[in-house]
Amino acid sequence: MPVNRNALLRYTTIDRCLRNRYRKWTLNDLVEACSDALYEYEGIDKGISTRSVQYDIQVMRSDKLGYNAPIKVIDRKYYIYDDPEYSITKLPLSDNDLDKLNDAIEILKQFKEFSHFQDMSSIVQKLENKIYTEQNKSSGIIHIDRNSQLKGLEHLNGLFAAITKERVLIIEYKSFKAKQSNRIYLHPYILKEYNNRWFIIGKVHKQGDILNLALDRIISFNETNDIKYKRDEEFDADAFYKNVIGVTVNKNMFPRKIIIRANKRHAPYMITKPIHHTQKLISEDDNGIVISIDVIPNFELEKVLLSFGPDIEVLSPPSLRDRILKLLQSSVSIYNNTI
Repeated sequence: MPVNRNALLRYTTIDRCLRNRYRKWTLNDLVEACSDALYEYEGIDKGISTRSVQYDIQVMRSDKLGYNAPIKVIDRKYYIYDDPEYSITKLPLSDNDLDKLNDAIEILKQFKEFSHFQDMSSIVQKLENKIYTEQNKSSGIIHIDRNSQLKGLEHLNGLFAAITKERVLIIEYKSFKAKQSNRIYLHPYILKEYNNRWFIIGKVHKQGDILNLALDRIISFNETNDIKYKRDEEFDADAFYKNVIGVTVNKNMFPRKIIIRANKRHAPYMITKPIHHTQKLISEDDNGIVISIDVIPNFELEKVLLSFGPDIEVLSPPSLRDRILKLLQSSVSIYNNTI
């Protein structure tokens, strides 16, 4: 049962009132306390109905949220906790709750490079300590690949801040192919992760081209106030990468229908883990399957196809088939020469 913010505020307010045993609480008192809390914390000044508070008490008494609060009425008028030590804040965590918290913490740790996580690190530590005292687990259930040796992760926080503040960046950048670095003036739009590597995506100043820059190739960057930041209202990240594997969107190219045959051994993997969201099954027999994807050919697509080795065959388009064939022949040549 999902709980909205206002309902949770009312539950905690009722809980706080009933834990105060130096005062007798009528239903009207609880209504007034909840109304005051909603105004103080949420700016809601229209108050709350008696019926709503009655329903809140009913929910707290039940096991819908796991509270099972021992709320009783004395003298047909005053609400109290039958157990003076009870509080909804003291509820023990179930094994299922602990498992979910463990998983959530492991996922949060993947984003430790952001200052937002640094601000949360103490909270995460408290959660871990709480879980450890409640449940003696030496390791998490979820294990996510991460490489602490990746370069460029130190730029994440600054780039994120520049996008949030809408600042033009002056980036000193050196690609793998370039002999020297060059300076790029970029209007940054988004940060994107692909294959455990981070990229900043934006529009080059005055040129108007959307560009992706790998963070591990950024030498340095600075914000500048000399150039006014321009948001591209037509840029939609989901639409821009809809027909692309990875981050490279080749200019002036359109999606092509790529037809691939997978052998019997690899077919189940390709069915359960599609190469792309456009993947469709064309045919299936005892020898394997034939599928199609609608994507723009790029460097990342080639790498994905090559990673399948002898388990797949590109049937069309001919240009991509020839390209993959040449790359495979080049690999064979290297091994032959080594021998």
